[in-house]
Amino acid sequence: MKLSPSILTCDFAHLEDELRFVEQSGADMVHLDVMDGVFVPNLSFGPPVIARIRPCTDLMFDVHLMMEYPDRLIDAFADAGADLINFHIESAAPVEETIARIRAKGKKVALTLKPKTPAEAVFPYLPLLDMVLVMTVEPGFGGQSFMADMLPKITAIRAEAARIGHPLDIQVDGGIGAKTAALVADAGATVAVVGSALFNAEDPKALADYVHSCERS
Repeated sequence: MKLSPSILTCDFAHLEDELRFVEQSGADMVHLDVMDGVFVPNLSFGPPVIARIRPCTDLMFDVHLMMEYPDRLIDAFADAGADLINFHIESAAPVEETIARIRAKGKKVALTLKPKTPAEAVFPYLPLLDMVLVMTVEPGFGGQSFMADMLPKITAIRAEAARIGHPLDIQVDGGIGAKTAALVADAGATVAVVGSALFNAEDPKALADYVHSCERS
């Protein structure tokens, strides 16, 4: 699997140093959790912060918009340096129009599913997407426990992508670490968001190497 560390649990007073840590861990991209205090009961950061840290790393910026109206700020996030823009299917944004807007800005696009949203909700949009993100915790806060009952959802999306012949990335976010990375990979995931487990690891590089080694059996 590819590794996309979430900086939600990092030291925001030293973001440049934390991005250097992410690079040194062997990450493939950086997961940026944007929360608006409406769609989820928490606030994080927005385009100005992303624009300031964009020069600090060449890693891909994987921007996850946990926002009620993500469509209103697509241009701002794209211009700030997002490489992939990921919004929730449960948001108030018109799905196909928002996907088209992201594409028009030359960015990759993903849709996210909350735990209670069935896999089938994203099926009509799969041909339009580069990635689907399956949340294995409720969005909004880091450090939650992994929800193993989301594994069949990953498998169902992988099966539908295979059926239509679409080479889709499936990302998993929530409680991913040494005990769960192999489970999501075996279910069909190709990208793991790892936050607290990586930043608190005794040997971050070893954890990153382990995640990279996980694949579908």
